[in-house]
Amino acid sequence: MPEATPLSADPPHPLDNPARASLTGPHAHFAERRGRILRYRPDITPWLALPDAPDAQDWADVAALAGPGASVTLTAFREPPPSDWEIVFQAEGVQLVDESVDAAPDPEAVLLGPADVPEMLDLVERTRPGPFLPRTVELGTYLGVRRDGVLVAMAGERLHPPGWTEISGVCTDSSVRGQGLATRLIRAVAHGVRERGETPFLHAAASNTSAIRLYESLGFTLRRRTAFLSALVPAEVEPHADAGPEGRGAGSLEHVGH
Repeated sequence: MPEATPLSADPPHPLDNPARASLTGPHAHFAERRGRILRYRPDITPWLALPDAPDAQDWADVAALAGPGASVTLTAFREPPPSDWEIVFQAEGVQLVDESVDAAPDPEAVLLGPADVPEMLDLVERTRPGPFLPRTVELGTYLGVRRDGVLVAMAGERLHPPGWTEISGVCTDSSVRGQGLATRLIRAVAHGVRERGETPFLHAAASNTSAIRLYESLGFTLRRRTAFLSALVPAEVEPHADAGPEGRGAGSLEHVGH
């Protein structure tokens, strides 16, 4: 009787470590790398991706890549950093996926690009939707609504694991809240994602119950609970004995919620 072949474990789901899946996939050209550590370029988004079970060398590589005193931002990560790292932010979050979103283009939505970044940063400063930096707009499609020439609402794309696109940067100025602009823009961004044959998903702080209710009313459903963490690299870091040279960008390979 032939010996039975052992069953292999299921491969990890791209959304279990979405930053890493993005930076080793569709967003590899945005990546900076050292050892097993990947991050987006600092002017794009702050997300950094660790292996699922980081060791001492990995943390040494995080420190070398980010630099002494730098803030490191992690998502889908619950393990504590080394004891000499200061945790500056920690929160529970949720990850929701498109199950029955009524995705549709919006006639008032306009495509935003690099020339619109000053307006986008100003809107983000007023509304605080989460990290948005000068080159975040390069991660995907961003749509906005203007009233009297002023950008008052926007939504766009951030993390991009294979087959999935995160909807992010959803914000509405206080002067136009209650008009359904966030709902319309989410549906419009979701429409573009689906047109590429991908599935929209998003993150939110677990405490942001009003946003979660909105997303669920649109047809998103909870996939998993997750966590967000920001910690400071110690000002003085002992280099690990096996630390290797830093590699950057695609050549070396081949970033809370709302």
